Amino acid sequence: MKTALITGITGQDGSYLAELLLSKGYEVHGIIRRASTFNTERIDHLYQDPHVNGVKLFLHYGDIADSTNLIKLLYRIQPDEIYHLAAQSHVRVSFDIPEYTGDVTGIATVRLLEAIRETGLKTRFYQASSSEMYGKAHEVPQRENTPFYPRSPYGAAKVYAYWVTVNYRESYGMYACNGILFNHESPRRGETFVTRKVTRAVARIRFGLDEKLYMGNLEAKRDWGYAKEYVEAMWLMLQQDEASDYVIATGATHSVRELVEESFGYAGLDWTKYVDIDPRYYRPAEVDLLLGDASKAKAKLGWQPRTTFRELVHLMVDADIAIAEREAYARGFNSSAGEKMGAERKRS
Repeated sequence: MKTALITGITGQDGSYLAELLLSKGYEVHGIIRRASTFNTERIDHLYQDPHVNGVKLFLHYGDIADSTNLIKLLYRIQPDEIYHLAAQSHVRVSFDIPEYTGDVTGIATVRLLEAIRETGLKTRFYQASSSEMYGKAHEVPQRENTPFYPRSPYGAAKVYAYWVTVNYRESYGMYACNGILFNHESPRRGETFVTRKVTRAVARIRFGLDEKLYMGNLEAKRDWGYAKEYVEAMWLMLQQDEASDYVIATGATHSVRELVEESFGYAGLDWTKYVDIDPRYYRPAEVDLLLGDASKAKAKLGWQPRTTFRELVHLMVDADIAIAEREAYARGFNSSAGEKMGAERKRS
C-alpha cells in the first residue's frame, strides 16, 4: 500500500484527489488548519460512504507556514508521494493580502521541499503550479516553455514556487514536478471563484433567493476544465520514471461573458436582466487570455480532458440548483421554478 500526503486536502482539488487515491488503495493523509468551525465538508463523505470498506484517510492538524510541524509530520507519515495543493489561491484577493499570499503560496513550497531534504525521504513531490504564471502571455497557446509574466501577487508567488521546485529537482536529485494547471472547476469550487459565483447566483435567482449578480470583467478569456479529471493528471505525473513539468488544459478558451450566457441560458433566464457590472471586481492588472497546450501530457502521460465547457457549466448549474432548491423549500419559497426547469432539462 502506498502512502500519500496532501496539503490542501479540504479544497476542491484535494477532495477529488483524496477520492482518487483511496480508490487506488492508497493510505491518504491530509493536513488541515485548526479553526473554530469545521471545513471538511468536501471530504466528509469519504468517512460516511457505506460502500467504501477499509478507507484509510487520516487528517492531521498543521500549517504550511510551520516548518517544524511539517518536518515532524514527514517523519511520522513517511509518505511515498506528496501533493502540495495548499495556497492562498484567490487571484483578486492576492492584491489585498500580497504578503500573506507570497508566504503561503510561494515560501511554503520551499518549507516543504526543505522538510523533505531534512528528513531524507525518497518521496515524490507534486507542486500545484498555475496558468496565472503566464499572465500577460508571450504566446498563444501557452506551453511548458512559454516564458512567465505574472500579473498578480498570486501569479508571482506561484512562479517562485515553480522555480524552487525545479531548483530542488536539479540540485538535490529529488523527484519533484510541476503541474501547470489551467482553470479547473466543479460543483466543489469555492463560492467566490468566478465560475461557482455565476452558477450559484443563477440557481439562487431562479428560486427567488437573490435578485442580482455583480461581476467585473466579462471579456477575460480562460481555458476551463473539470477538476475531477485534472487530479488524474496530478497522479499520473508522479507515476513516471522521471520527474518533469506538464501543462494541463483543454485547449479551448471561453470568455466570462460566455460563462454567464451559458449558465443563465441553461436555467431559462435572460442574463442581461440580472447581471450588473461592479468596478470593485476588476483586478488592478488584468489577464486577458489564457489558453493551454497539453500536448506533452497527452503524449507522455496519456492524459486528455473528457468534459466540454458546456457540459461542465451544466454540471455546476445542476448542483447549485439542487442546493438552492433545498434552501428555498426550507424558507417556504415556491419550488415550481425548479420543477419546471427539471422538466425542461429532461426534454432537452
